[in-house]
Amino acid sequence: MNLSSSNQRGEQSLLTRFFGAAFLTLAFGGKPLASWRMQPLAFHLGPFTIHWYGVLVALGFLAGLWTAGRRAPLSGIAPEKILDVGPWLIVGAIVGARILYVISYWDEEFARAPITHILMVQKGGLVYYGGLIGSSLAYIIYAVVRKLPFWRVADILAPSVALGYVFGRIGCLMNGCCFGRVCDLPWAVHFPEPHSTHGQAVHPTQIYDSLLNLLLYGVLAWLYRRKKFDGQVFGYYLVGFAITRSTVEVFRGDYSSYYAGWITPAHLLSAGILTTGLILLWILSRAGTSPGRKTGH
Repeated sequence: MNLSSSNQRGEQSLLTRFFGAAFLTLAFGGKPLASWRMQPLAFHLGPFTIHWYGVLVALGFLAGLWTAGRRAPLSGIAPEKILDVGPWLIVGAIVGARILYVISYWDEEFARAPITHILMVQKGGLVYYGGLIGSSLAYIIYAVVRKLPFWRVADILAPSVALGYVFGRIGCLMNGCCFGRVCDLPWAVHFPEPHSTHGQAVHPTQIYDSLLNLLLYGVLAWLYRRKKFDGQVFGYYLVGFAITRSTVEVFRGDYSSYYAGWITPAHLLSAGILTTGLILLWILSRAGTSPGRKTGH
């Protein structure tokens, strides 16, 4: 049975106030956003149009690889090995994210469009869970071929994945995708026409997601220096991301349909990721694999 509007407002009230206060304080210094409008185009470079989405996704990859490279020596891993795996992760993430997006929105965007539209990733259209699956598969292949300590390197990468996601979600904000439900709150945002929100004020769910993942990055980076076994940080990333994503999904307004009035497809995927993370933590903790530490130069 669908939840009533009044019940939805009651259940979302506390979370809404928390996210709103954080958004105003950290992102825009407390200024109301009633007149602020998103612009997807960053600049023009000759005949090429550069979109903010592509710029910020690229910055996310660079920030993630840079921080992971600086973290690697703490576990006795050369930074070069992390940088070498970077191209594999980038290709796997983009291909996986795009494939899942095309599958999810085939009828709405691709069924009647030229086949080349599938390749237009610079304009947006990536599903994060597809990217997570694609990059994970690419990492598994690379780690097996190069004989890397699998869970130790996964722990090095995990906090940086959360950090890269922060940039990616800001890209979504500028691109106008992954937007929230209609609201009348002072930190609401407006997307310029033509946009499916038609100028209405909506929750800046992309900012909610970014702030929560910035917090997740800090927690994981702190945990990394205190982990008890290899794979612990990666396991906690899966758990933490599933929880933060499910929380923000409550405010999403870009889905054509919902289960039981509020459950999104990402909620279902998050449940699977959460379960996977918990099982992984249980198995690895029982295995008792000691964490890799820096042993010297």
